[in-house]
Amino acid sequence: MLSRTADHLYWMARYTERAENTARMLDVALQTAMLPQSQFDAEQTWRAMLGISELQEAFDAKYDVLDGKNVLAFMLGDAANPSSIVSCLTAARENARAVRGVLTTEVWETQNATWLELRERAVHDGDPGEFFEWVKHRCHLSRGVTLGTMLADEAMVFIRLGTFLERADSTARILDVKYHGAQDRSSRDVLTQREFYYWAALLRSVAGFEIYRKVYRDSITPARVAELLMLRADMPRSLLACMEQVVDDLRAVRNGASFETERLAGKMRADLQFARIDDILETGLERTLSKFMENIYRLGNGISRDFLVPLAS
Repeated sequence: MLSRTADHLYWMARYTERAENTARMLDVALQTAMLPQSQFDAEQTWRAMLGISELQEAFDAKYDVLDGKNVLAFMLGDAANPSSIVSCLTAARENARAVRGVLTTEVWETQNATWLELRERAVHDGDPGEFFEWVKHRCHLSRGVTLGTMLADEAMVFIRLGTFLERADSTARILDVKYHGAQDRSSRDVLTQREFYYWAALLRSVAGFEIYRKVYRDSITPARVAELLMLRADMPRSLLACMEQVVDDLRAVRNGASFETERLAGKMRADLQFARIDDILETGLERTLSKFMENIYRLGNGISRDFLVPLAS
Protein backbone atom coordinates (compact mmCIF):
# COMPACT_ATOMS: atom_id res chain seq x y z
CA MET A 1 0.00 0.00 0.00
CA LEU A 2 1.24 3.49 -0.83
CA SER A 3 2.34 5.40 2.26
CA ARG A 4 0.14 8.37 1.37
CA THR A 5 -2.94 6.15 1.13
CA ALA A 6 -2.12 4.53 4.47
CA ASP A 7 -1.60 8.01 5.93
CA HIS A 8 -5.08 9.19 4.90
CA LEU A 9 -6.74 6.04 6.29
CA TYR A 10 -4.82 6.33 9.57
CA TRP A 11 -5.72 9.99 10.08
CA MET A 12 -9.32 9.51 9.00
CA ALA A 13 -9.65 7.03 11.86
CA ARG A 14 -7.75 9.19 14.36
CA TYR A 15 -9.86 12.27 13.69
CA THR A 16 -13.10 10.28 13.91
CA GLU A 17 -12.05 8.80 17.24
CA ARG A 18 -10.88 12.21 18.49
CA ALA A 19 -14.24 13.79 17.66
CA GLU A 20 -16.07 11.13 19.66
CA ASN A 21 -13.70 11.38 22.62
CA THR A 22 -14.04 15.17 22.68
CA ALA A 23 -17.83 14.88 22.60
CA ARG A 24 -17.75 12.42 25.49
CA MET A 25 -15.50 14.63 27.62
CA LEU A 26 -17.50 17.79 26.94
CA ASP A 27 -20.77 16.02 27.67
CA VAL A 28 -19.52 14.91 31.08
CA ALA A 29 -18.04 18.36 31.81
CA LEU A 30 -21.40 19.93 30.98
CA GLN A 31 -23.25 17.54 33.29
CA THR A 32 -20.70 18.11 36.07
CA ALA A 33 -21.07 21.88 35.70
CA MET A 34 -24.78 21.55 36.46
CA LEU A 35 -24.08 20.22 39.95
CA PRO A 36 -24.13 22.71 42.86
CA GLN A 37 -20.58 24.01 43.16
CA SER A 38 -18.46 27.08 43.74
CA GLN A 39 -17.27 29.29 40.92
CA PHE A 40 -13.75 28.00 41.53
CA ASP A 41 -14.81 24.37 41.08
CA ALA A 42 -16.77 25.22 37.94
CA GLU A 43 -13.76 26.96 36.46
CA GLN A 44 -11.53 24.00 37.34
CA THR A 45 -13.89 21.63 35.53
CA TRP A 46 -13.58 23.59 32.30
CA ARG A 47 -9.86 24.16 32.79
CA ALA A 48 -9.41 20.40 33.04
CA MET A 49 -11.12 20.00 29.67
CA LEU A 50 -8.57 22.27 28.06
CA GLY A 51 -5.74 20.56 29.93
CA ILE A 52 -6.71 17.13 28.60
CA SER A 53 -6.21 18.35 25.03
CA GLU A 54 -3.29 20.69 25.84
CA LEU A 55 -5.28 23.67 24.57
CA GLN A 56 -5.09 26.04 27.52
CA GLU A 57 -2.59 28.36 25.83
CA ALA A 58 -4.55 28.48 22.57
CA PHE A 59 -7.77 29.18 24.47
CA ASP A 60 -6.23 31.96 26.55
CA ALA A 61 -4.96 33.63 23.38
CA LYS A 62 -8.51 33.93 22.08
CA TYR A 63 -10.75 34.29 25.16
CA ASP A 64 -10.49 36.54 28.20
CA VAL A 65 -12.93 34.59 30.37
CA LEU A 66 -12.69 30.87 31.15
CA ASP A 67 -16.25 29.63 31.48
CA GLY A 68 -18.47 26.93 30.04
CA LYS A 69 -19.83 29.06 27.21
CA ASN A 70 -16.41 29.98 25.88
CA VAL A 71 -14.92 26.51 26.30
CA LEU A 72 -17.85 24.94 24.47
CA ALA A 73 -17.54 27.48 21.64
CA PHE A 74 -13.83 26.74 21.38
CA MET A 75 -14.14 22.95 21.54
CA LEU A 76 -17.29 22.47 19.47
CA GLY A 77 -17.09 24.60 16.37
CA ASP A 78 -14.00 26.81 16.37
CA ALA A 79 -12.37 26.23 12.98
CA ALA A 80 -9.12 27.73 14.30
CA ASN A 81 -8.92 24.93 16.88
CA PRO A 82 -7.71 21.77 15.08
CA SER A 83 -9.05 19.63 17.94
CA SER A 84 -12.59 21.03 17.92
CA ILE A 85 -15.31 18.56 16.99
CA VAL A 86 -16.12 20.40 13.76
CA SER A 87 -12.43 20.49 12.78
CA CYS A 88 -11.99 16.78 13.54
CA LEU A 89 -15.05 15.65 11.58
CA THR A 90 -14.07 17.89 8.67
CA ALA A 91 -10.52 16.50 8.66
CA ALA A 92 -11.85 12.93 8.83
CA ARG A 93 -14.03 13.57 5.79
CA GLU A 94 -11.20 15.20 3.83
CA ASN A 95 -8.92 12.25 4.50
CA ALA A 96 -11.70 9.86 3.44
CA ARG A 97 -12.29 11.85 0.25
CA ALA A 98 -8.62 11.53 -0.66
CA VAL A 99 -8.87 7.71 -0.63
CA ARG A 100 -12.42 7.12 -1.86
CA GLY A 101 -11.20 4.37 -4.16
CA VAL A 102 -9.92 2.34 -1.20
CA LEU A 103 -13.06 2.71 0.93
CA THR A 104 -16.35 0.95 0.30
CA THR A 105 -19.21 3.10 -0.93
CA GLU A 106 -20.93 2.76 2.45
CA VAL A 107 -17.90 3.99 4.39
CA TRP A 108 -17.43 7.04 2.16
CA GLU A 109 -21.15 7.90 2.16
CA THR A 110 -21.23 7.69 5.97
CA GLN A 111 -18.26 10.04 6.35
CA ASN A 112 -19.64 12.44 3.76
CA ALA A 113 -23.16 12.40 5.21
CA THR A 114 -21.76 13.25 8.64
CA TRP A 115 -19.94 16.26 7.19
CA LEU A 116 -22.98 17.43 5.20
CA GLU A 117 -25.28 17.18 8.21
CA LEU A 118 -22.67 18.89 10.37
CA ARG A 119 -22.75 21.94 8.07
CA GLU A 120 -26.51 22.24 8.57
CA ARG A 121 -26.42 22.00 12.35
CA ALA A 122 -26.52 25.05 14.61
CA VAL A 123 -23.55 23.92 16.67
CA HIS A 124 -23.47 26.94 18.96
CA ASP A 125 -27.20 27.69 19.22
CA GLY A 126 -28.66 24.23 19.78
CA ASP A 127 -28.66 21.89 22.76
CA PRO A 128 -25.03 20.81 23.38
CA GLY A 129 -26.13 17.52 24.91
CA GLU A 130 -28.14 16.61 21.83
CA PHE A 131 -25.20 17.53 19.61
CA PHE A 132 -22.84 15.34 21.64
CA GLU A 133 -25.19 12.37 21.24
CA TRP A 134 -25.32 13.00 17.50
CA VAL A 135 -21.51 13.05 17.28
CA LYS A 136 -21.18 9.80 19.23
CA HIS A 137 -23.86 8.17 17.06
CA ARG A 138 -22.16 9.23 13.81
CA CYS A 139 -18.76 8.01 15.02
CA HIS A 140 -20.26 4.67 16.10
CA LEU A 141 -21.95 4.41 12.72
CA SER A 142 -18.70 5.14 10.88
CA ARG A 143 -16.83 2.48 12.85
CA GLY A 144 -19.60 -0.08 12.43
CA VAL A 145 -19.90 0.45 8.68
CA THR A 146 -16.13 0.20 8.32
CA LEU A 147 -15.95 -3.10 10.20
CA GLY A 148 -19.02 -4.46 8.46
CA THR A 149 -18.20 -3.65 4.84
CA MET A 150 -14.43 -3.38 4.33
CA LEU A 151 -12.04 -6.17 3.51
CA ALA A 152 -9.76 -7.13 6.39
CA ASP A 153 -6.62 -6.10 4.51
CA GLU A 154 -3.86 -3.53 5.05
CA ALA A 155 -6.31 -0.66 4.68
CA MET A 156 -8.29 -1.96 7.65
CA VAL A 157 -5.08 -2.39 9.65
CA PHE A 158 -4.13 1.27 9.28
CA ILE A 159 -7.68 2.34 10.18
CA ARG A 160 -7.46 0.25 13.35
CA LEU A 161 -4.01 1.63 14.16
CA GLY A 162 -5.33 5.18 14.00
CA THR A 163 -8.39 4.32 16.08
CA PHE A 164 -6.64 2.54 18.92
CA LEU A 165 -3.63 4.83 19.15
CA GLU A 166 -5.94 7.83 19.47
CA ARG A 167 -8.14 6.01 21.98
CA ALA A 168 -5.19 5.05 24.17
CA ASP A 169 -3.92 8.63 24.19
CA SER A 170 -7.37 9.98 25.06
CA THR A 171 -7.98 7.51 27.91
CA ALA A 172 -4.58 8.28 29.43
CA ARG A 173 -5.20 12.02 29.26
CA ILE A 174 -8.67 11.77 30.80
CA LEU A 175 -7.42 9.62 33.66
CA ASP A 176 -4.36 11.79 34.29
CA VAL A 177 -6.24 15.09 34.45
CA LYS A 178 -9.36 13.89 36.21
CA TYR A 179 -7.57 11.65 38.71
CA HIS A 180 -5.41 14.48 39.99
CA GLY A 181 -8.32 16.87 39.86
CA ALA A 182 -10.15 14.52 42.18
CA GLN A 183 -7.17 14.35 44.52
CA ASP A 184 -7.23 18.14 44.76
CA ARG A 185 -10.93 18.01 45.55
CA SER A 186 -10.42 15.38 48.23
CA SER A 187 -7.81 17.54 49.92
CA ARG A 188 -10.50 20.16 50.43
CA ASP A 189 -12.73 17.75 52.40
CA VAL A 190 -15.31 17.31 49.66
CA LEU A 191 -18.41 15.31 50.55
CA THR A 192 -18.46 11.62 49.64
CA GLN A 193 -21.58 12.07 47.55
CA ARG A 194 -19.82 14.64 45.41
CA GLU A 195 -16.85 12.34 44.96
CA PHE A 196 -19.22 9.63 43.71
CA TYR A 197 -20.58 11.93 41.02
CA TYR A 198 -17.06 12.95 40.06
CA TRP A 199 -15.81 9.39 39.55
CA ALA A 200 -19.06 8.32 37.90
CA ALA A 201 -18.63 11.19 35.43
CA LEU A 202 -15.09 10.05 34.66
CA LEU A 203 -16.34 6.53 33.93
CA ARG A 204 -19.15 7.78 31.73
CA SER A 205 -16.68 9.82 29.69
CA VAL A 206 -15.16 6.52 28.52
CA ALA A 207 -18.42 4.52 28.43
CA GLY A 208 -17.25 2.61 31.50
CA PHE A 209 -19.89 3.18 34.19
CA GLU A 210 -21.96 0.05 33.49
CA ILE A 211 -18.79 -1.98 32.90
CA TYR A 212 -17.42 -0.89 36.29
CA ARG A 213 -20.63 -2.02 38.02
CA LYS A 214 -20.52 -5.37 36.26
CA VAL A 215 -16.85 -6.02 37.03
CA TYR A 216 -16.56 -4.77 40.62
CA ARG A 217 -20.14 -4.77 41.94
CA ASP A 218 -19.10 -2.32 44.64
CA SER A 219 -18.70 1.36 45.36
CA ILE A 220 -16.55 3.42 43.04
CA THR A 221 -12.97 3.97 44.22
CA PRO A 222 -10.12 5.82 42.48
CA ALA A 223 -7.85 2.75 42.52
CA ARG A 224 -10.43 0.56 40.80
CA VAL A 225 -11.23 3.23 38.23
CA ALA A 226 -7.53 3.43 37.41
CA GLU A 227 -7.27 -0.35 37.24
CA LEU A 228 -10.27 -0.62 34.92
CA LEU A 229 -9.04 2.07 32.54
CA MET A 230 -5.44 0.91 32.50
CA LEU A 231 -5.07 -2.82 33.13
CA ARG A 232 -8.30 -4.60 32.12
CA ALA A 233 -7.87 -6.18 28.69
CA ASP A 234 -11.63 -6.79 28.47
CA MET A 235 -12.44 -3.07 28.85
CA PRO A 236 -12.65 -1.73 25.25
CA ARG A 237 -11.16 1.68 26.05
CA SER A 238 -8.50 0.60 28.52
CA LEU A 239 -4.84 1.27 27.83
CA LEU A 240 -4.05 -2.46 27.76
CA ALA A 241 -6.88 -3.29 25.33
CA CYS A 242 -5.73 -0.53 22.98
CA MET A 243 -2.09 -1.56 23.12
CA GLU A 244 -2.91 -5.22 22.45
CA GLN A 245 -4.67 -4.15 19.26
CA VAL A 246 -1.82 -1.83 18.25
CA VAL A 247 0.75 -4.61 18.71
CA ASP A 248 -1.29 -7.04 16.60
CA ASP A 249 -1.79 -4.49 13.83
CA LEU A 250 1.89 -3.50 13.71
CA ARG A 251 2.80 -7.16 13.38
CA ALA A 252 0.40 -7.47 10.43
CA VAL A 253 2.11 -4.69 8.44
CA ARG A 254 5.70 -4.97 9.67
CA ASN A 255 8.48 -4.04 7.28
CA GLY A 256 12.25 -3.82 7.36
CA ALA A 257 12.20 -0.45 9.12
CA SER A 258 9.55 -1.05 11.80
CA PHE A 259 11.43 -3.18 14.36
CA GLU A 260 11.97 -0.38 16.87
CA THR A 261 8.35 0.77 16.59
CA GLU A 262 7.14 -2.79 17.19
CA ARG A 263 9.53 -3.16 20.10
CA LEU A 264 8.24 0.00 21.76
CA ALA A 265 4.61 -1.05 21.32
CA GLY A 266 5.38 -4.51 22.70
CA LYS A 267 7.12 -3.07 25.74
CA MET A 268 4.22 -0.72 26.41
CA ARG A 269 1.80 -3.64 26.28
CA ALA A 270 3.98 -5.82 28.52
CA ASP A 271 4.36 -3.04 31.10
CA LEU A 272 0.56 -2.89 31.36
CA GLN A 273 -0.09 -6.63 31.04
CA PHE A 274 2.09 -7.55 34.00
CA ALA A 275 1.45 -4.50 36.17
CA ARG A 276 -0.54 -4.35 39.41
CA ILE A 277 -2.53 -1.26 40.28
CA ASP A 278 -1.12 -1.20 43.83
CA ASP A 279 2.42 -1.01 42.46
CA ILE A 280 1.44 1.73 40.01
CA LEU A 281 -0.16 3.82 42.74
CA GLU A 282 2.83 3.31 45.01
CA THR A 283 5.21 4.40 42.25
CA GLY A 284 2.93 7.28 41.29
CA LEU A 285 0.05 7.25 38.85
CA GLU A 286 1.05 10.62 37.41
CA ARG A 287 4.53 9.33 36.62
CA THR A 288 3.17 6.18 34.97
CA LEU A 289 0.64 8.04 32.83
CA SER A 290 3.13 10.72 31.84
CA LYS A 291 5.55 8.05 30.66
CA PHE A 292 2.76 6.28 28.77
CA MET A 293 1.74 9.49 26.98
CA GLU A 294 5.36 10.20 26.07
CA ASN A 295 5.60 6.72 24.60
CA ILE A 296 2.33 7.13 22.70
CA TYR A 297 3.79 10.25 21.11
CA ARG A 298 6.97 8.35 20.21
CA LEU A 299 4.92 5.46 18.89
CA GLY A 300 2.85 7.76 16.68
CA ASN A 301 6.05 9.29 15.29
CA GLY A 302 7.44 5.81 14.68
CA ILE A 303 4.34 4.69 12.78
CA SER A 304 4.49 7.84 10.66
CA ARG A 305 8.20 7.34 9.97
CA ASP A 306 7.94 3.62 9.14
CA PHE A 307 4.67 3.43 7.24
CA LEU A 308 3.10 6.82 6.52
CA VAL A 309 3.97 10.31 5.36
CA PRO A 310 6.47 11.50 8.02
CA LEU A 311 5.26 14.30 10.30
CA ALA A 312 6.82 17.70 9.71
CA SER A 313 9.54 18.37 12.26
